[in-house]
Amino acid sequence: MAPDDTPPGTVGELLRAAAAAHPEREAYVHGGRRVDYGRLDRAADGFAATLIAGGVRPGDVVGLVMGSSIEFATCYLGALRAGAITSAINVRLGRTEKASIFERTNPIVTVVGDGVDLPEGVDAGALLRVAKLGDAFATDPAASLPRVEPTDPACIVWTSGTTGVPKGAVYDHASMAVISRNIGELTRPGDRRLFVLPFPHVGYMTRVWDEIANGTTLVLPGEPWSAEETLRLVRNERITMATGVPTQWELVLAHPDIDRTDFSNLRVAATGAASIAPELVHRMRKVLGCPVITRYTCTEAGVTTSTLAGDGDEVVATTVGRPTPDVELRIVDPKTATPLSAGEVGEICSRSPAMMRDYWRDPELTAQVIDGDGWLHTGDLGYVGDDGNLRIVGRLKEMYIRGGYNVYPVEVEATLAEHPSVTSVAVVGAPDPVLGEVGVAYVVPAPDGPEPTLDALRAWCRDRIADYKAPDRLEVIDELPLTSMLKVDKRALVARATTEVR
Repeated sequence: MAPDDTPPGTVGELLRAAAAAHPEREAYVHGGRRVDYGRLDRAADGFAATLIAGGVRPGDVVGLVMGSSIEFATCYLGALRAGAITSAINVRLGRTEKASIFERTNPIVTVVGDGVDLPEGVDAGALLRVAKLGDAFATDPAASLPRVEPTDPACIVWTSGTTGVPKGAVYDHASMAVISRNIGELTRPGDRRLFVLPFPHVGYMTRVWDEIANGTTLVLPGEPWSAEETLRLVRNERITMATGVPTQWELVLAHPDIDRTDFSNLRVAATGAASIAPELVHRMRKVLGCPVITRYTCTEAGVTTSTLAGDGDEVVATTVGRPTPDVELRIVDPKTATPLSAGEVGEICSRSPAMMRDYWRDPELTAQVIDGDGWLHTGDLGYVGDDGNLRIVGRLKEMYIRGGYNVYPVEVEATLAEHPSVTSVAVVGAPDPVLGEVGVAYVVPAPDGPEPTLDALRAWCRDRIADYKAPDRLEVIDELPLTSMLKVDKRALVARATTEVR
């Protein structure tokens, strides 16, 4: 193969190829602002040159503490081109969490969003405010760029901190390429994707390869998220692929603008991060007029499983599908790591070249989750059914024992989510002097109809699952608390449930 025909091995090379192939295709749309691949490539060159002039060398860390935006994407791509490792910090993280990340990464440069304050006393390196990025993006390209290898680390993706201080999963360019070829039906060349996750999430940081390789246009709904804006973008931006958690889809389907929104361009909708009722899947398919796909992974795994466009509502609602092509999956006994048979509940383990390399500068913590044979122990509990689909039943740390019986919150949540009076729900265990632990259901009620009662929800559960799994307490709330990564904050609910017992 001639040198000019060598396929791109890094994100920086891939962006250069995309800019040459379709320079005027939109790469990002955010509010009234747009940037095409040609201008994005040029701005990334300018930021890379700024970093290099500022003393950033390959392997150095560049911090980003800013909202999802065109500027965020440009800084990330420029840092990759300079051979730097990007540590993106969600602005919603607490001061202690942010300080912990800075202390462990020692960035040479940190880009800080307007109005964002950094924790006092931390060394964030040279600070660059978003308002000053225009000059950086316009800087002349560097005379020469450092050599970057596919196996060089590209980014650190931080967990949301629900189990203590955030953990940093390190990904390289090669793992991003593997992730891209495992995204399957969620990506097509030229997609216009409505993207709702915060950019520091694994769903963006490790997906830039796929987006650039397919010439995707990412359309950002802005913050705070709203169903009205989502529907406007679907109408005006010819969205072909849209993502959202179940609560967001419920709000979209209930919004009055739904009747005047044309979904004919939408080819697929995706959901995840929470239980979804079969009835919601059915309504999504009917109203949106496209397949609905559920996927499962974690910050450390990159990709794991997915349902398929042809799967039925029950499969999409009650499973997370099968392993993607490059992923091996096994269910093991949490105590002995012995593989279990189909239908047996155990810890979900996966192995693939899409996984993180390690936790940032923490070999001991890495060894706790990646064993000697390369299996990632996710801490999630599940089982594989006779149909080959994976079913999630909860987290090892979320499981509670009621009167000697193991109860997996996800199973109870999935059952309660089907009740007509329930919009969304989270279940946690709380101490009990008689039974050891009991289940507490935090329920956001449906906007129409009677408010759910504990007796009604317990009867609903007992008709569908074992009676000991029915919640013992009910708290009706306006909304579920979310982590910075838009997952239900179970840690906050556990603290609340425990406090209420005292």
